[in-house]
Amino acid sequence: MQAQDKPADEANTAPDPVAEVAAEIADTIAAAESAPVADSAPTLEEALRAAELKAAEHHDAWLRAKAETENVRRRAQEDIAKAAKFATERFARDLLAVKDSLELALASDTLTVDSLRSGTEVTLKQLTAAFEKAALTEINPLGEKFDPHRHQAISVIESPQEPNTVVTVLQKGYLLADRVLRPAMVVVAKATA
Repeated sequence: MQAQDKPADEANTAPDPVAEVAAEIADTIAAAESAPVADSAPTLEEALRAAELKAAEHHDAWLRAKAETENVRRRAQEDIAKAAKFATERFARDLLAVKDSLELALASDTLTVDSLRSGTEVTLKQLTAAFEKAALTEINPLGEKFDPHRHQAISVIESPQEPNTVVTVLQKGYLLADRVLRPAMVVVAKATA
């Protein structure tokens, strides 16, 4: 029995790990309760003041961004208005040479058929050059298939040509940058009966 008593005695004298941890926790709690409050933690008033300052900064930044957005919108509207107002400026400048040529022809005292013809040819070349610069191209669909998007059929006649083909162009059409400015007025062939 003495052998059994010895382990029981050793169990009583051995340190208990649970008790040691409990004692350490109790010491930590007691130290925390007795320690003075640290000055590093902000008071409620200081935290509120800091939040108000940050809110004021964000509000100021928002007002500046809003003003900048309004300025950009206003400038864009002004640019659009100017673009619409002066969109034809380059084309109009090119047409001035055509007008000058016509006025010179009319101001001449010695008009002959040949001089009038050559002046008209030069004026037509100036006008054609102005059209090309402005991306204005003519539609002359003689012999082509009828296209209702680019042509306006004035009449339909029997013709030996293939049906639905332009037989006669009464008035040329014009495209402005691939948009129909004026459709060509045409006569279209129909099948012979």
